[in-house]
Amino acid sequence: MSDFHQNGIITDFHNLTRRSVEALEQELCQFARRRPMGLILPSLFSELEGPALSAIVDELVKVPYLNEIVIGLDRADREQFLYARDFFSRLPQHTRILWNDGPRLRALDAELEEHGLGALEPGKGRNVWYCAGYMLSSGRSTVVGLHDCDILTYERGLLARLMYPVAHPNFNYSFCKGYYPRIAEGKLNGRVSRLLVTPLLRALKTVCGPMPYLDYLDSFRYPLSGEFAMRSEVLEGIRMPADWGLEIGVLSELQRNYSLRQLCQVDIADAYDHKHQPVSEDDPDSGLNRMSLDISKALYRKLATQGVTFSSEDFRTLKATYYRFALDLIEAYDHDATMNGLSLDRHSEEQAVELFASNLLEAGNLFMDNPRERPFIPSWNRVQAAVPDLLTRMHEAVELDNQGKV
Repeated sequence: MSDFHQNGIITDFHNLTRRSVEALEQELCQFARRRPMGLILPSLFSELEGPALSAIVDELVKVPYLNEIVIGLDRADREQFLYARDFFSRLPQHTRILWNDGPRLRALDAELEEHGLGALEPGKGRNVWYCAGYMLSSGRSTVVGLHDCDILTYERGLLARLMYPVAHPNFNYSFCKGYYPRIAEGKLNGRVSRLLVTPLLRALKTVCGPMPYLDYLDSFRYPLSGEFAMRSEVLEGIRMPADWGLEIGVLSELQRNYSLRQLCQVDIADAYDHKHQPVSEDDPDSGLNRMSLDISKALYRKLATQGVTFSSEDFRTLKATYYRFALDLIEAYDHDATMNGLSLDRHSEEQAVELFASNLLEAGNLFMDNPRERPFIPSWNRVQAAVPDLLTRMHEAVELDNQGKV
């Protein structure tokens, strides 16, 4: 069953009947005959040593409909890559690891830089972008899912519900975004979405006026979720930010390239918990501090492409407007938590809002001081036009890393 959340923009599928994962997987196996499915897992090597990923792999071993799994591995030396090959070897699907720090992929990355096409900095966006390129080169999957590797509450029904709307042969969706309640251990989580994105979108509507783009973003229940599924052709045409603006950047590209009737969101889990990022008040290059800067810049860039002009005065007004919306929302969140028997630390919530408000100004300064900044990694369509054989050579490099000596 579906409804149209908020502004009637994005089709919203609720998990109302709680169908069994076995029933969903049985249907997905039938769908896979017409639409083969693959999964991208962007990972840091440190996540192989964490509490979540081994349990995720245990669940994926039991998934019968996946044709292919591609793991993007960042921050790994040779010994760690060899460990990762063994770690993922129990997966029965066709599985490949992109050793992003290995000499073969580094050489391809340097070649892309020579053409002005590479990612300027490492990050999740760069990792996902390279995995997308490998998926396109392999040609094994026409539906591609993606989720994070730090989900502590992972069960394979999450993936089944995520893939279903795009994999169904009678549905016309090209992209599906997952959402879920951000509640764990008796606490209300999801600080960046609740305390930054929601009040910032409302503040932007107030300062800039009504805009279809802002209504579009506001129609997603959890725009920062790292779980989505798409048709493989989507991977060819979208540009991706290399930084923490990945999720907002992908949604922005989809609004530019696709009819809203081809986009949907789905309730994929009753509970969801993952590794929580520290606020990192004193370090602007890590944690929620860095995340809030990157997300704010991503929104400013997109609005600029739609003709919105910004000045220092505009950013100061935006900060004040955001701050008022955010404080009002904290009170509403506190009441919601109390009603549901959850805990919420108002002091830390307001500290986070103060940091985010300051970062709105800093992101504005960075946006105005670097007008020639290249915010997106180019689409794979553009890469193939500039270097026609690169995907073929990438495929060969990944095969050698996974099957030969390194």
